[in-house]
Amino acid sequence: MTAEALPAELRRAIVQLARTPRLLVACDYDGTLAPIVANPEDARPLPESVGALRSLAGLHETTTAVISGRALRDLATLSRLPSEVHLVGSHGSEFDVGFVHALDADAKQLHRRLETELEGVVAGEEGVGLEVKPASIAVHVRRADPAVGERVLNAVRTGPATWDGVQVTEGKAVIELAVVQTDKGHALDVLRHRASATAAVFVGDDVTDEKAFARLSGPDVGIKVGDGESLAEYSVSDTLDVATVLAFLLEERRAWLHGDQAVPIERLTMLANERSVALLTPDARLNWLCHPEPDSAAVFADLLGGPAAGHFSIKPEHGSLPLGQRYVPGTMIVETRWSRLLVTDYLDHDLASHRTDLVRRISGSTNAVITFAPRPEFGQVPVRLLRERDGLRIVGTSDPMVLRSPGVDWQITSDGIQETATAVVRPREGAPILLELRCGTDDLSEATLGEPERRARAGAFWSDWAATLKLPPVESDLVLRSALTLKGLVHHDTGAIMAAATTSLPEELGGIRNWDYRYCWLRDAALTAQALVSVGSLGEAEAFLGWVHGVLSTLPGPERLHPLYTLQGTMLGAEAVIDTLPGYAGSRPVRVGNLANQQVQLDVFGPVVDLVVQLADARGSLTDQDWLMVQAMAEAVARRWHEPDHGIWEERHAPRHHVYSKVMCWVTLDRAVMLAEAYGREIDPSWPVLRDTISNDVLKHGWSEDAQSFTTAYDGDDLDAASLHVGLSGLIDPTDDRFQATVTAIEAELRSGSTVYRYRRDDGLPGDEGGFHLCAAWMIEAYLLTGRRTEAEELFAQMVDAAGPTGLLPEEYDPIAERSLGNHPQAYSHLGLIRCAQLLAATR
Repeated sequence: MTAEALPAELRRAIVQLARTPRLLVACDYDGTLAPIVANPEDARPLPESVGALRSLAGLHETTTAVISGRALRDLATLSRLPSEVHLVGSHGSEFDVGFVHALDADAKQLHRRLETELEGVVAGEEGVGLEVKPASIAVHVRRADPAVGERVLNAVRTGPATWDGVQVTEGKAVIELAVVQTDKGHALDVLRHRASATAAVFVGDDVTDEKAFARLSGPDVGIKVGDGESLAEYSVSDTLDVATVLAFLLEERRAWLHGDQAVPIERLTMLANERSVALLTPDARLNWLCHPEPDSAAVFADLLGGPAAGHFSIKPEHGSLPLGQRYVPGTMIVETRWSRLLVTDYLDHDLASHRTDLVRRISGSTNAVITFAPRPEFGQVPVRLLRERDGLRIVGTSDPMVLRSPGVDWQITSDGIQETATAVVRPREGAPILLELRCGTDDLSEATLGEPERRARAGAFWSDWAATLKLPPVESDLVLRSALTLKGLVHHDTGAIMAAATTSLPEELGGIRNWDYRYCWLRDAALTAQALVSVGSLGEAEAFLGWVHGVLSTLPGPERLHPLYTLQGTMLGAEAVIDTLPGYAGSRPVRVGNLANQQVQLDVFGPVVDLVVQLADARGSLTDQDWLMVQAMAEAVARRWHEPDHGIWEERHAPRHHVYSKVMCWVTLDRAVMLAEAYGREIDPSWPVLRDTISNDVLKHGWSEDAQSFTTAYDGDDLDAASLHVGLSGLIDPTDDRFQATVTAIEAELRSGSTVYRYRRDDGLPGDEGGFHLCAAWMIEAYLLTGRRTEAEELFAQMVDAAGPTGLLPEEYDPIAERSLGNHPQAYSHLGLIRCAQLLAATR
């Protein structure tokens, strides 16, 4: 039987249940997993049910159990269920085979009395049998004549069943007397607690299962097998239906968890238009798009939740593999090619600020299958899809949304909660199929500008900008792609710059180090703007500093700056978890917001002031507004540099006196003095003195004779790649023996082949992480400063090799598993690559 044969309401309930964070699947044995047979010793479970339970048990955060009236030992022997499936016997009184030893003396004596009494009751009664269990005794009358069976049951009910201390459970043709509490509902509660289940399903056929059904509530699902009144909300006919239910639940749960199908992070390709970003898989599945802003809720979150969380897919009908995917050179337009099919994707330009328009162009000479499954608010808002003459209207969203698709014949299906549209199309020579997703409008009419013109406009925006850049001769194509990626992370409307395009891509597969990077960190954004200035583009730095001025205008002074803000320059809301998403490759939790918003990070002033220096040098002037900001930041450093902070890596423990933060405080004052000298500005005479004070403080307290290195912080000997900035910033001369020793020590402890870890200390979070591409870039720069060019070239070549097929880099790389990790694409990684290519070219 297929899942379609199940009642529609039950299918809907199973789909919803499958998406709970931690699932408990429990069921009865006889009459549920195994058909009722004349001889109970012949009751064998259906292989399909056993297979489904085993597979469910193997899924992440999924627990399976069988709660039976049979003795635990007999249940294990008869069912032969795999060890992954928990067994509970005697209606919930046996959770392990050693249970009998837990009985006290009074219970054991009562058990012996019951056995003696019941042997007398059933003596000579044909077809009646006793089943003696460690804590109970069951009287079975299924094979007896009905009159005989009823006489025996009445004798038990009026006799030993009335004794003090005896718990009575009646089922179909059986009565069980226990000397301890027996209750399938209690057993279900115990299992739920052990599994920390957020929802449970229980399937059973007997009256004894009603106590389990009675414990279900909220998102739980109860399924009665067979006819008759029940507390269960749903029912199926027989054990074959149970196998179908379990198989359907397995399919939905596996699809939701999505772990095995996760596309390698570095193979994801970003679309951008300076207002929105989106991600594509190598086979043209749109699996990430947020609206109305890049830091808003996702409309398509397949990246973090599998197909159930929303996707927009196009592929050949007959399933051939893609030949490749590429950016149209110098643009953010992406082409995915099969042998007889080409899909071209881009985000439209020159739209109102509330609009996000994705254009998908299908050309070629073979049938293509389109699947359109929008799931607004990270899949938490059910939507309906309405067919109209020129496309689809999405109903149920807070923002209007339509898909213009003239000539496409859509078929709409529902899983009981969400609707999905599919279509098969065949492009013709000179007549491509056009799909235009329009978020922020309900207008399905034809655009005033033709698609070829809009595509040319989008391409020209990027290529015209790219033509103005000054690129180094080292890896110039990859440097250009990095520059385009950084510009794609710029939010044109505000001037803010995202740290990355995504949230919750894991620093460890299956781990909890999953953070939201879709915001504007002052540090990350300033470094990104510096990289763009270094290749000849000043507009992004001008706009970002304008954004910083806007944020500062709301504060009494720069020392009140938070490390990060929304793209609109406002405070972030509380960090939250979306429990309904399983995470990339099962890595949970999925987070929105970032708790680092509340931290003290005293290094943020240095990169901003350094950006002002680079921008002023590039344009030959220093604005009064920028100088006022530099003065205010220098004064903020003067007031706070001596405090401990949370540091660049935002560790969630007590603040420390981080060496990197002190160095960046020194950078703030050093660059402020430099600006004043270059542009004839007056400075506070205390700044040069304080600059030297901070420098001496770092040299005295940041250096460890034991570690022979500058350390993470003043209070320990642990190492941190960020401490390389003692030399990279110019605080000490790179030829200084202490810097040379620091490079060697960090290389020995933190470099692993093609990458460099941030640190290897306990940071208060479970699990591990990969090495950071940015840290590798710092190491390359340190190698060059210390005369180790060969090592610099080798590490840079390995960094280049880690880029995906379209040239994008996420945050981290795991050199052991040889896979990429972290949010993607990451500004840090790309600005580091640009810097290294420039330095290698300059030192040839």
